[in-house]
Amino acid sequence: MTALTTPTATDATLDLATAATLTGDEVLQRLGSGDSGLSSTEAADRLRTDGPNIVRTRRITALGVLWGQLRNPLLLLLLVAALVSGVTGDATDAGIILAIVALSVGLGFINEYRAAVAVQALHDKVTHKAQVWRDGRQQDVDVTQLVRGDVVALRIGEIVPADLRLLEVEQLECDESALTGESVPATKSVAPIAGGAGVALSSCASMGTIVHEGSGRGVVVGTGATTAFGKIAKGLDEKPPETAFEHGLRGFSKMMATVGVVIAALVFVINVVLGRTLLEALLFSLAIAVGLTPEMMPAIVSVSLAAGSRALAKDRVLVKRLVAIEDLGNIQVLFTDKTGTLTEGAITFSRAVGADGNDADEPFQWGLLCNESSMTAGGPVGGNSLDQAVLVAAHDPKYASAVKDSSSYRRLGTLPFDNERQMSSVLVAGPHGGPLLITKGAPEVILARCSAPPPSAQSTLDKLFADGDRVVAVATRTLPGATAPTAQDEHDLQFAGFLTFVDRPKPDAGNAVKQLSALGVDVKIVTGDNGVVAAKVCRDIGIAVAGVLNGVDLDKLDDKALATAIPNTTVFARVSPEQKSRIIKIARSTGLDVAYMGDGVNDAVALHDADVGISVDSGTDVAKDAADIVLLDKDLGVLAKGVSEGRRIFANTMKYVLMASSSNFGNMFSAAGASLFLTFLPMLPSQILLNNLLYDTGQLAIPTDAVDPEQLARPASVDISFIRRFMFVFGPVSSIFDFLTFWVLLYWLSAGVTEFRTGWFVESILTQTLIVYVIRTRRVPFFTSRPSVPMLVAPIGAAAVGVFLTFSSWSHALGFSRLPVKFLAVLAAMIVGYLVLTDVAKSLFYRALDAKTASPAQPAPRPKARRLARRAAPFTAHELRPSRHAAHSQST
Repeated sequence: MTALTTPTATDATLDLATAATLTGDEVLQRLGSGDSGLSSTEAADRLRTDGPNIVRTRRITALGVLWGQLRNPLLLLLLVAALVSGVTGDATDAGIILAIVALSVGLGFINEYRAAVAVQALHDKVTHKAQVWRDGRQQDVDVTQLVRGDVVALRIGEIVPADLRLLEVEQLECDESALTGESVPATKSVAPIAGGAGVALSSCASMGTIVHEGSGRGVVVGTGATTAFGKIAKGLDEKPPETAFEHGLRGFSKMMATVGVVIAALVFVINVVLGRTLLEALLFSLAIAVGLTPEMMPAIVSVSLAAGSRALAKDRVLVKRLVAIEDLGNIQVLFTDKTGTLTEGAITFSRAVGADGNDADEPFQWGLLCNESSMTAGGPVGGNSLDQAVLVAAHDPKYASAVKDSSSYRRLGTLPFDNERQMSSVLVAGPHGGPLLITKGAPEVILARCSAPPPSAQSTLDKLFADGDRVVAVATRTLPGATAPTAQDEHDLQFAGFLTFVDRPKPDAGNAVKQLSALGVDVKIVTGDNGVVAAKVCRDIGIAVAGVLNGVDLDKLDDKALATAIPNTTVFARVSPEQKSRIIKIARSTGLDVAYMGDGVNDAVALHDADVGISVDSGTDVAKDAADIVLLDKDLGVLAKGVSEGRRIFANTMKYVLMASSSNFGNMFSAAGASLFLTFLPMLPSQILLNNLLYDTGQLAIPTDAVDPEQLARPASVDISFIRRFMFVFGPVSSIFDFLTFWVLLYWLSAGVTEFRTGWFVESILTQTLIVYVIRTRRVPFFTSRPSVPMLVAPIGAAAVGVFLTFSSWSHALGFSRLPVKFLAVLAAMIVGYLVLTDVAKSLFYRALDAKTASPAQPAPRPKARRLARRAAPFTAHELRPSRHAAHSQST
């Protein structure tokens, strides 16, 4: 160790990638440090300038999350509804509406706050001591006090405390799987590397990785938020992007609020012009606005999501953010990490082959002898993961003969693996002649050391590489009289064969992919591993590989070119955490609903940026914290169940949306129209609110409703333009029968004011509630699509209560009077006619919509997968989403 040098000003522009291309001395010089580190005074000065070595995350406050819940036009309109109910003397309505608001906000707040607080676990990742050289001697320093220029010791099992440029290594290997997705530990050296995007930084150690083998020393190049780990944390610090479902609900709420304000204003002006008092006109117009308000929307969504969460919990799926269930059902593309997610995340021995590519026992026998691991009761220890995999495979009965033969040899000496030689050797004595040198290592190095390698060896190696296998070559040489192996002996070898290793796909991965494909979900792999290995995993689990895009090539594409490449790419290989996040964001910007599944630190930002982030319980804490959904078991097949459950919830939510928009709009349009020719209010404000309350109560059973199979077959999303068209078609159809009712009441029955209001109330509550049986399906109601039992009972029960109230002893207090029997008979015929006409209109509406969607003259607003979904799916899939990534709202 050299003497302590006097530090100079540190180069703040030096990053880890640049440091990797320089020598250790050059890095020390640019950092104003030396081989013996910094002085305590200089370290304290730098700590004040650069700040502590802490991964900072956004501080979550309860008020901030609560504001996100309240910042929703629908909830504000509901509060207005409660106010109107209170003003009109209906304290019950006001209480119910306020209870709905409180329930919705409360459920959302609890789930969102719990999930938001979880991301702060990143800070807990770096809370240990580091061995540092300061003032020319070693001392233990809290990792948060590390600064650029500190020289740090690395020992096996420790977490790398900062981004380091390595100065010394002794068989150093680091497990970087959490950052890179690479399942095999990375071998480290002090030699500078050639620069370039996507190049492995073998001369550096990154913060958050683990020392798997050996030891070393390195100089701190980056701390805290400037490290790769810190940049991931910074990405999680950003406000989560608004999901597709949240965006759609916000758009629907704004649309209904706008329509309500416009109609209420027109009704107010009309009633004032017609000579009614300002208070009477104001209350009626506000009641109209409230009548357009889908009060039960938060309750419907909350009940549906809670039920879906309980259903998924039975399959051991933890839903951290309830709204993610609906988004899960709507996903079109699942981007998934490979290592530990689709694969087991551990290297296992595959097979031993000869030069001709056929299975052979001899290479396994030599590989078992030339092994730096040892077997204990708890499993293999020492050596690298490949050596350990060979020891585990030795228990396989098919290698019993090779194991038996190897037991007849005795080790005389070993020559461990090092990075320069890229091989290891062992000298053994056996029953057949003099000492035998066994050497294994990188295939290209071993073949170069062989005196006459078989001609077929290279073609076999090429095939193994093409299959995505990790390969180690084995060779031997007789050394008469030798007592220990030396590096000078590793030549003129006789080629013996290859040992191959794989990170095996999880047993359930293939079936899960098939189920997702059947549901119209496209599966793509995003990994830090190489493309050949990832493509092999795809083939093994049944994913057809359309294209492979490497991180180096990805960086050459601008956003537009990447958006074009994504649909034609199955594997994104050698990508960094930042590139994963970029892929997710660009995919979403094209209008796709995107889920991302991963289990490492390197996946955290991508999990955060997706519509739905999915992790597994065996993943890192950071990944699970960033995810919306966590699979508690490694059964990926539950993903398909989650998608189906999400689609069921979405389909039922859309039933309420279409019912509320069209039916409420029709009734309020009728009320506004009636104001033009009536000399009295067609319905009292309290009666409008009672009608709306009974109607909404009948819709509470919607979350339990059965869903047609075709509604589960393809993704869908909230489409405001479709809802608007539906409302403007079926609302007026409802109004036709309202005006027919007006004619019957006024000109046939000569009804007075009270009878008129009672008659329209009864007709309105019956048509509003019973029409759900037509709206809920594209099929023929009851004959080819049957509702659930609660859905059958609740709307009919709500309508019956409404009719009963007009005959009860409370009728006078509510402003009702008993209707003549002949009107009820006419009304029954009108309701049947209304249901039949609406069903005919529904068939014509969807037929026209399908023809328009399938027309080749129409421009394609979405990728092919979405266009196909729109043709195949029911009404809930006829979706066109407006602009994405608007103001964030987590409220349901």
